[in-house]
Amino acid sequence: MEPSLLVLTGPPGAGKSTVARLVSERLETSVLVEGDAFFAFLDQGAIAPWLAEADAQNGVVVRAAAAAAGRFAAGYATVYEGIIGPWFLPAFAEATGLSALHYAVLLPDVEVCVERVATRVGHGFSDEEVTRHMHAEFAQGGDGLDGRHLVGPTGGPDALATEILGRWAAGDLRYEA
Repeated sequence: MEPSLLVLTGPPGAGKSTVARLVSERLETSVLVEGDAFFAFLDQGAIAPWLAEADAQNGVVVRAAAAAAGRFAAGYATVYEGIIGPWFLPAFAEATGLSALHYAVLLPDVEVCVERVATRVGHGFSDEEVTRHMHAEFAQGGDGLDGRHLVGPTGGPDALATEILGRWAAGDLRYEA
């Protein structure tokens, strides 16, 4: 895989972290950028990113993460995993400094996401209402999302990783910045 950037996204509980790790591990050289890590840099005055009053904060964090991912993508196949909905995709893409990226959305059934969020261990987010809201936002799509960016929803993590790698290599997930 040539140096480029894959954004693997979806609502909470979609399986982003698991599938992104599998995709990254299957590449000869790769970088895995975990979007949540950039929110962990926030210290004093941080606002939970799912709250409406966090919009300005989220914009700063998303652009910082995008800039880092774009730098990595200049030399490595880079997988970014985190919540980059269609509403943030244009700003994210611009902040990468790249002319294009690849965008894949995992969107299992909402009840699957809710169950995963409720039962996962060691993760700070467990809000069912927000999970349902974010799922609905992804399901509605938007300017940056059309059917060609959806992956799955059937198949386990290995099958999804295989599908993503194939579609990434073929350019089927390409999004022009």
